[in-house]
Amino acid sequence: MHPIDNAFAASYLVALLMGLFSSLHCLSMCGSIIGSLTLSLRKEIREQKALLFTFILSYNLGRISSYAAAGLIAGLLGHVLSLPFAEGTGYRLLQIVSALIMLGAGLHIAGWFPRFAYIERAGVVVWKQIEPYGRKLMPVETKCQAYVFGMIWGWLPCGLVYTALALAAATGDVVRSTFTMLAFGAGTLPAVIGVGIMTSWAVRLSRMRKFRQAAGITLIILAILAAFPWLNPMVLHDLVL
Repeated sequence: MHPIDNAFAASYLVALLMGLFSSLHCLSMCGSIIGSLTLSLRKEIREQKALLFTFILSYNLGRISSYAAAGLIAGLLGHVLSLPFAEGTGYRLLQIVSALIMLGAGLHIAGWFPRFAYIERAGVVVWKQIEPYGRKLMPVETKCQAYVFGMIWGWLPCGLVYTALALAAATGDVVRSTFTMLAFGAGTLPAVIGVGIMTSWAVRLSRMRKFRQAAGITLIILAILAAFPWLNPMVLHDLVL
């Protein structure tokens, strides 16, 4: 494996951890969305937890499918942006940019960098174009409809999704970029599914200051490992994913 490629050999695990810890942001941003979606379902669906779970899972599988599509696009863009530079140089620049964005996300979750939220404005133009199609699917009646709604919901402007996309673009490979976003989406599942079933408990957890700071510090550590991959024990052991 190329030494620079090896620096992001553990990108799936990093993305999964990012998803888990960025779930705090997901709860505050998407909690109201999935809460309203749950309430819009028929009463007989809401009253059967097993059936309700299948609808919530369908929403989220659609959302993660959109993340994977965005990861593919990010991988292609990352490849194109690195072309003007010498071999390895462009990829290294993408690594550093990715690490800086991850650092900003960690500081934001910990409550030390609120202005990071401004990055979410980057996707507002796209969201305005596709959001009306989501409204046309309400109220959701079938799991297929829930999946399609989730695909639209996945393009909701979110700074932490953009952070994961920066990591995906820096993997240097379109396939790995796609799977990196799948791993990120899988990391968000516990919190976002949980908020549809245990809304009050999940939201209370997301508002705990010490919990948010611990999650933010974890992302900051991941950013440091991304910027200085030779410090990453997974890279030193030549982990190949």
